[in-house]
Amino acid sequence: MTDKMKILIAVVLVMALIVFAGAAFTIDEKEQAIITQFGKYIRTIKEPGLHFKVPVIQTLHLFDKRILVHDPSAVEYLTLDKKRVMVDPVSRWKIEDPLEFFMSVRTEAGAMARLEDILIARLREEIAKRTFIAFIREEREKIVEEVTKEGNELAKRFGIKIVDVRIKRADLPKEVQASVYARMQAERHRIAMRYRSEGEQRSREIKAETDKEKEIILAKAYQQQMKLIGEGDARATEIFASAYELDREFYSFFRRLQSYEKVVEGKTTLLLEGDSELLKYFRSPGISGK
Repeated sequence: MTDKMKILIAVVLVMALIVFAGAAFTIDEKEQAIITQFGKYIRTIKEPGLHFKVPVIQTLHLFDKRILVHDPSAVEYLTLDKKRVMVDPVSRWKIEDPLEFFMSVRTEAGAMARLEDILIARLREEIAKRTFIAFIREEREKIVEEVTKEGNELAKRFGIKIVDVRIKRADLPKEVQASVYARMQAERHRIAMRYRSEGEQRSREIKAETDKEKEIILAKAYQQQMKLIGEGDARATEIFASAYELDREFYSFFRRLQSYEKVVEGKTTLLLEGDSELLKYFRSPGISGK
């Protein structure tokens, strides 16, 4: 084989490699593609693996197969009761039809612009049907369900499927937040003052009721005390009477001794006549009663 033949074979092999390299391509599991020829659609490829196209003549267009996230800036909306609210939504979406996607929006940036227009319009319509309180407290889930459902129908013409829509944050515009917070603070202060007033009134009622119960308890205790004292005195009288009946002279002697204890205390000095009744037992200590 001559040198020219070797060179020709080498050139042919290089050209074959170039052609093969331009014709072969791979699609992985997170990609999908379409093939066009001079701008005309040829086929769609969604299966991963090794694929081929006509080099130079045909063009490969790759698209993401995964679920993508669209997180636009917050937008101001108006509720049914004319309250302004800032809503910050986020959506998840995917390229469902690569051909429709390529023909309508071409790129992910173009798709997000169309998607943002759809979501803003749908959110504006749904929020306008509800009052501010209903939107904040009760209707948020229903709103995002409606926006997802109707927005998905509109997004189909762009080859897009909206997986779901969520509201990250809903707040008042900054210029009205200060006045709203001031009103909220005033309302909370008014409620706190009412609670304090009610608490003080209840405290006075409890104290009055407690004082009343205290007086009742003390009165009952005093009544019981007087009753017990009376019963004790009566019992003592009965005992003394019984003792007197058993031995009158001893009883008289005992009572006289008690009198001495009360009359004669410490260094008391008494001046008595000789026949004083108080000296009865001093005169005749050995004689009973005489």
